[in-house]
Amino acid sequence: MPLLNWNDLNRQVIGCTRCPRLRAFCLKVAREKRKAFQNEEYWGLPVTGFGDHAAKLLVIGLAPAVHGGNRTGRIFTGDRSGDWLFRALFKAGFANQPESISRQDGLQLREAYVSCINRCAPPHNKPLPEEMNHCLPYLRTEIQLLAPTLKIVIILGQIALNGFWKLLGSGCRPSFAHGTSVRLPSGTELLMSYHPSQQNTFTGRLTEPMFDSVFAEARKILGIPLNKP
Repeated sequence: MPLLNWNDLNRQVIGCTRCPRLRAFCLKVAREKRKAFQNEEYWGLPVTGFGDHAAKLLVIGLAPAVHGGNRTGRIFTGDRSGDWLFRALFKAGFANQPESISRQDGLQLREAYVSCINRCAPPHNKPLPEEMNHCLPYLRTEIQLLAPTLKIVIILGQIALNGFWKLLGSGCRPSFAHGTSVRLPSGTELLMSYHPSQQNTFTGRLTEPMFDSVFAEARKILGIPLNKP
């Protein structure tokens, strides 16, 4: 089977119905809405990755937020975790602005691409194992499309690491620890970070300097000075 192009891949993701539980949940949330967003039209569909198709850096999270990506239609857009991520990408020179509130906000990523393990928001942020398996081929295709330029993967959280390592199918999975770096068989460098969820950021388990240091390390590996505009 020939490798999909970006347009074909994104059409497949958006039209996916492989996980009835997740599809029902996302559509229910899109109908009922959070009170603060009652006047907005929710996306309610599976969410594609986003960013530079010649990226050297790939950031992988778990899934769209229920009232973030599931509402806005773009991964990490319109939620607190995204506030942390895009601010960090901006400070490290991988984004043209420090925030993302909608698909029309003008955000552009430079040499970076953001994706996730699951394309639908799962209840309680806990996809079932079979739901993760259904989604992993989409991430595999993104990695294949990025292969000519990809140098670094940043994994956000333990569950994302589990899914990513299952996709690789290569040997014993390394233990998750914030700031850990692992060289993959392909030569790509894997960096680990706590997920910038409110559970981690509100408790101080993940601080802004801790998070920023992971992206600074990515720039160092790429040989890009931190003061590059």
